[in-house]
Amino acid sequence: MAEAAAVLRPRHGGRPSREESGRTEGRILDVARALFFRQGFAATSMEQVAAVAGISKRTLYARFRDKAALFRGVVDRQVSGWRGSFEAGAKAPDTLPDALLEAAHGILHVALEPEALALHRIVVAEAERFPELARTLASTSAAGMEWVAALLARFPAGARLSPERRMFAAEQFLLLVVSGPRRRALGLGRPFDPAGLATWAERSVALFLNGIEG
Repeated sequence: MAEAAAVLRPRHGGRPSREESGRTEGRILDVARALFFRQGFAATSMEQVAAVAGISKRTLYARFRDKAALFRGVVDRQVSGWRGSFEAGAKAPDTLPDALLEAAHGILHVALEPEALALHRIVVAEAERFPELARTLASTSAAGMEWVAALLARFPAGARLSPERRMFAAEQFLLLVVSGPRRRALGLGRPFDPAGLATWAERSVALFLNGIEG
């Protein structure tokens, strides 16, 4: 705790520098992520986050107006990190089947990350009491659909679809690829091994292509 406080303490004689402010926000999000994943959304309080992070409640509320905004900050940073990692390794294939297969593998890698599964559990468990969590997940899903729709638009089979139908197709692609493996990873069935997951991705892409090209 003393070490964390030393890192987060502003410079004497003025406002914290941008670097110090960035470290403070990063520390807040690290602490909040750990607490949310370990305790759930309801059991985690802003006061607890501030105490564990070694900052004042005033500092915390200056950056995140409430617990929902803090949770959204955690989710946004996670998604940004996952997307950056995926896009860094993307090869931009020349054909739609290859592009969709690459996307399917990348999406599954992210969706089955332990932290992604933890976020899903939190939202499913507490969305009824805290509908703002469902809205956070919905906005993240919408961003994923827009990304897939943009991918489809790069190729003739997707470009000939209207924007509305392309978004519909993107949503169906995500559901087709992710739902089964995630359900199994959450304990509702036997989880896939790597070979089974690869087969699932290939068959999902083939089924999807039969739909949009038929």
